[in-house]
Amino acid sequence: MGLLDNLTNMTAGALGKDGGGGLLPIVLKQLANYPGGIQGLIANFQQGGLGEIVQSWIGSGANLPVTADQLGSVLAPSTVDNIAAESGQSKPAVLEALTGLLPKIVDQATEGGNVPASGSFDASALLGMLTKLG
Repeated sequence: MGLLDNLTNMTAGALGKDGGGGLLPIVLKQLANYPGGIQGLIANFQQGGLGEIVQSWIGSGANLPVTADQLGSVLAPSTVDNIAAESGQSKPAVLEALTGLLPKIVDQATEGGNVPASGSFDASALLGMLTKLG
């Protein structure tokens, strides 16, 4: 078990089940390995016709909502599959939970409207989000 696993498990325990139905640490772990990192996630949204939605999460102001169907059409299938398998929840339940979690995560990961230059989700920044989002 790596450092990210240990810290997310400890923080998730402190947050209880309300942190996205217990999905938050699992989602953050999967996003840390997302194909292409945060830039890959943003590109998937843009290619899927949801560029305006993801851009609202990156920029300042209100985050536009997203539906489970929209997420299902743009997220890497392996990411959703892995979250479902690890959480024991169905894919539809995971996608529904992500409609609330993902906008907040992307908003926090791109604080100030800046996409990380490395293109990846910074593990330490993701861990910091556990307390902000829980």
